Amino acid sequence: MSDASIEALAAALDLQTVRVVRRIAEHGSLTAAAESLGYSQPAVSQQLRRFEERTGIALVERVGRGVRLTQSGRVLARHANAVATVLEAAAGELAELRGLRAGRVRLVAFPSASATLVPKLIAALAAEHPGITVTYVEAEPPEAVAAVRADRADVAITFSYPGDRDDPHRASARGLDVRSYGDEPMRLVLPAGHTAAASETIDLAQLGEESWIAGCPRCRGHLLELADAAGFTPRIAFETDNFVAVEGMVAQGLGVALLPALALAASPRHPGVVTRPTARADVRSLHLVTAKGADRVPAVAAALAALASLAALAAPDGHDD
Repeated sequence: MSDASIEALAAALDLQTVRVVRRIAEHGSLTAAAESLGYSQPAVSQQLRRFEERTGIALVERVGRGVRLTQSGRVLARHANAVATVLEAAAGELAELRGLRAGRVRLVAFPSASATLVPKLIAALAAEHPGITVTYVEAEPPEAVAAVRADRADVAITFSYPGDRDDPHRASARGLDVRSYGDEPMRLVLPAGHTAAASETIDLAQLGEESWIAGCPRCRGHLLELADAAGFTPRIAFETDNFVAVEGMVAQGLGVALLPALALAASPRHPGVVTRPTARADVRSLHLVTAKGADRVPAVAAALAALASLAALAAPDGHDD
């Protein structure tokens, strides 16, 4: 393709077409895309038809009673999020120059952050930047990273475990910004009066004969790796993502568990359990994930700054009984 042809295509590719294709890719239909943009379906169809008339390139094709993106449409959709991020950054900087204090931050984070970091972040933004609207969705790290990539979220608070073969911050986060947000200590949760609790730290091998209560799939995988390194295979009796339920089960003597400090901080400590650090001082790492250049969007930059000021909470000392 000649440079002149590329320039002609670039001139024909208006922002509205990019927005329409982006919403079709996100919602899967013309009707849903139109509703999300606040337009009528005929208006969206006309927008796509004008582009095809100017360029000879069809962005959608009929499939039964609906439509789907053509290969050209999928190419444009792949670039649409980057275009939107750059334009939002430019709009944000212009708004700052005009003295405006408004914007939107779409936040996603894992469950134990929901009751600890997230409320403090939302409160801090409300106090310092009352014009910023914050929305929040809870999701595990793989889904949170995917939400940022698909432009369904601006900031994701995520975690990873050392040696995790399925770490979502590797290949699946390629092209995104992944910032380290400190390390979070892991804690063994034991029934009150357990003989191992007499030690300040506990080697996992001491608990090789115990029944275990496992958490989310990633947490369960981490437990299996740590146990393997300690020379045993844990006998997992129960599995639940509910941290309060884990403590309740431990308190009843149904098993022992390994929980991150934020999970323990998310609710009052059950009086029937005690917590201890592992002998190897095991941790999980916290991360902040955004689109490339998203920190130039003032509302996103404000959220990242607020999170930085809350960094002490991101690595709680995991106070033990």
